Parts: sequence; structure tokens; C-alpha cells
Amino acid sequence: MIKREELFKSLTEAFGPSGFEKEVSEILKTYFSYVGEIVYDRLGSIICKREKKGLKIMFAAHMDEVGFLVSKITKEGYVQFLPIGGWYSQVLLGSPVKIRTYKGDFLGVIGAKPPHELPEEERNKVIPIEKMYIDFGTFDGFDISKEFGIRIGDPIIPFFNYQKLPNNLHLGKAWDDRFGCAILCELGYALKEIDHPNSIYLVGTCQEEVGLRGARTAAEFIKPDIAFAIDVSIARDYPGYSLKETPERLKNGCAIITYDVTMIPNIKLRDFVIEIAEKYSIKYHLTTIRGGYDTGAIHLKGIGVPSLAIGIPTRYIHSHCGIIAEEDYIACLNLLIKICENLEDFSF
Repeated sequence: MIKREELFKSLTEAFGPSGFEKEVSEILKTYFSYVGEIVYDRLGSIICKREKKGLKIMFAAHMDEVGFLVSKITKEGYVQFLPIGGWYSQVLLGSPVKIRTYKGDFLGVIGAKPPHELPEEERNKVIPIEKMYIDFGTFDGFDISKEFGIRIGDPIIPFFNYQKLPNNLHLGKAWDDRFGCAILCELGYALKEIDHPNSIYLVGTCQEEVGLRGARTAAEFIKPDIAFAIDVSIARDYPGYSLKETPERLKNGCAIITYDVTMIPNIKLRDFVIEIAEKYSIKYHLTTIRGGYDTGAIHLKGIGVPSLAIGIPTRYIHSHCGIIAEEDYIACLNLLIKICENLEDFSF
């Protein structure tokens, strides 16, 4: 029996920017070991497989989170950095971060001048990332490279501790896409107890945020018949959006992605999933997104792989923390279970 809050906490707090997903992979390995055989591709994606005679169905959720990489250490001991994945610089100043070096983990803060030290014209400007720095506690006479082992190329992530909010909302770092990783774990446990004919591949992919790289190599390894990406959709239920009109809101069920910049989903598969959601009264909504998902790489493998992305509305992705609703998570999980129960044949 999976304790969901413990799973959420371990996954969201795990260290895992693109290319450094090992800690997340180890968490998935713990859960996958009760489900099926575990294998890896050579890029670092983890694959749990339960093979039968039916369709080969790939469920992909990426392990990596957006983060940073040390690009320079100043003589004063401040760290300049490059973004890993997409960041809007306005969300960064004053935010806590964690670096992982060969000597361990260390906390710091992205430095910012106090407003009363800024001229009026500077207060209204967005500071570019290349002009920001991280303070890991430097001072005169302290060699931060020597004491903390900081080197160019070391990975950095946002620092935030998971919290459960009232009304079954959850606040945490890296829901993109640790929510999907959590779904993989619970889906594996559920499908182990269900009679279905399909071969199931649960895949924690690596390096999605920098180009869908792990999805590409994992799909080459699996050669799936059908694929699903389990990833966040964008909640549009807060100031800055038209609140009354959007279906992309918390507690409005799971999201079926009808378009993203990397893929137009297989229409027959899309309609099948909608029918399943309606047949079993699973709350869902349709949406589009200007980003991309692992299915963008998977669907082009071989002679083509019918693919679809399914997610849940998530507030404030690609920042230090975001919010999801547990009932949307449950809707997504239940939909994926019912898909497996009903997907016995698929004519292309």
C-alpha cells in the first residue's frame, strides 16, 4: 500500500535537474521493484516492464526538474549560473537554492539588492539571469570552492519543502514532473492486481526539460505500440487569466492534451480516451499547451507510435513551488487504469 503523502514528499524534495536524475531514479526503483523487471537505457531513464502477449504500452513521466548549472565562481566567492530548462528570470531573485558538489549539498540564495538601494529606473527592469548570482555564505578569507567543493558544472535546484495545504491541495517543488513519477508508482501497483492482456512499460525519463532526450532513447529500447506521457498541464485559474472561462483549473479533473508544439495526438487514441473517461464518469477537460511532452519524441519512433499526453492542472510550473489538487491526481490515475483495462486491441 502506497502512502501518497510520503510519496509526494520524497519525490518533490528529491534532487534531480536534467542530467542529474539519479536520486529520483532510486526512489522509483524502490516502488518499481514490487511491480516488474527493472532495466535502464544508456542515457539514464529507468524502465519497469511487465510483459504479456498484448499491446506494448509505454507510460512516460520525466524525472528531471528545471534547475541551474554553475558557470562561474567570482573571486569574492559568488556563483554565477546557467539555466537548465525554461526559467522566467522574474521569479528568481531572493529565492533559496541547493547545490550538490562532490563534498555534499549546500544551501544558498539568489542575491538581490534591497529596493531602497535601487534607482527608480532599475526597479522596473527585469534582471537577466546572466547578471544574477548565488550567495552560498561567502565572506572575506573564505575559499568557497575549497571548503564546499564548488566547481563549474555543478548542478543547482530550487529549495523548497513539500507541504499539504487545506482542501486536499499540495504545495511542492518540481510537480513538473514528479506528479507524473508518483502516478507511475501508483499505476504500477494497481495494474499488478488487474487482469489485462497488455505489456506495460513504466518509464521515468531523463532530460525532458532540455529536449525530450530520455524519451527518445527509452522508446528506442521499448519500441512501443502505444504511448502516453503523464505530465503537467498549465492551470489558468489565477490572476492574469480569464478566470470564469477557463477549464484549466484545479479540481476540474485530469487534462487530455489535444495539441502541443511537438505533437498532434493520434485522433483515434484521443477519442478512445475521452470515451473511457465518459464511460467511467472520470472528470476531465480538454486543453492545449505551447510547450511539449515526451510523446513529442516517442511518436516519431519507428513507423510511428500513436501517442497522447494526459496530465493535471498545475499552478506556477517552472518556479520554486507549485500547487496541485489531489482529486485531479486521482482522476488521472483512474483514467490510466481504465485505459489499460479496456485497451485490448488498437487498429492503426
